[in-house]
Amino acid sequence: MSATVHVFGGAGFAGAQLAALVDAHPHFRLGAITARSDEGTRLVDIYPQYRVAAALQSPDPALAARGDFAAVCYPHAAASELVATLVDNGVRVVDVSADHRLHDPALYPEWYGFDHSRHDLLAEAVYGLPEAHRERIRGARLVANPGCYPTAAVIALLPLAGRLSDVVIDAKSGVSGAGKTPTDAVHFSSVTENVTPYKVLSHRHEPEIAQELGVDVTFTPHLVAADRGEMASCYARLTDPPASQDDLLDLYRAHYDGHPFVEIVERPPGLRGVQHTNYVQVCPLLDARRGRVIAFGVIDNIVKGAAGQALQNLNLMAGRPETEGLL
Repeated sequence: MSATVHVFGGAGFAGAQLAALVDAHPHFRLGAITARSDEGTRLVDIYPQYRVAAALQSPDPALAARGDFAAVCYPHAAASELVATLVDNGVRVVDVSADHRLHDPALYPEWYGFDHSRHDLLAEAVYGLPEAHRERIRGARLVANPGCYPTAAVIALLPLAGRLSDVVIDAKSGVSGAGKTPTDAVHFSSVTENVTPYKVLSHRHEPEIAQELGVDVTFTPHLVAADRGEMASCYARLTDPPASQDDLLDLYRAHYDGHPFVEIVERPPGLRGVQHTNYVQVCPLLDARRGRVIAFGVIDNIVKGAAGQALQNLNLMAGRPETEGLL
């Protein structure tokens, strides 16, 4: 019997991609797709590449029935109220926003500018990185889909957790990572032939990365002249570095054995190797002279960094094969 998945916030890049993935899924049935400003418009008329004929509806929690699934693809600080209503109504939710990623409610005023009213749901929410929390995701009522930068960085460094003493992450993302709303910063003339650091010392993904790795991090993102794709170049000093490059590769391969979307590669990867897929390519390199590892992680920021990972989580929650409906 198929399960119904509703997408709240279907007009943005992540929501539209997720609606298309659900629509093509062999088990899920696409329920309502909602949007405030594009109500009544067919998704295919906004995103012809996805070929989803369903029309966008006005957002209403009552669209989702008890036992259904829902993905909430709202901006941060806008999702928590809807998520709470859905969960309280018996709907299992993947929150694609940032509103349930951080376990500590005291961090939300500092990093997201609002006081979180549902500390119980923050405590209950499972951080939706299957490579770290797969079994807990299966039974969760609420999954907090990770941010795109944390996905790339955490997967690049997770096999070293417990040995990390100092971490610096230099990350670069395509323009779609900034979302659909146009600004001067993402205008073609601002982005083309340019690389720009932004939100230095203040990017909201920093505490999320630190939470999952268990160590303080220095994180600086950059905007690059590309549509899709994201690279995290991670420089990690270790308390107990591997003895050789082969030992390091063996450690990573053993850690990610059985994780279908993680590919360990021996050369630093590029964005094109993962664009339009749910794969993560990771390349760990040992800097033996300095007792440090340089680990590269690349993803498609809209797929594994948002919509694809959301579907991966929905598959786990519904008891489906983790890879179903994903490339």
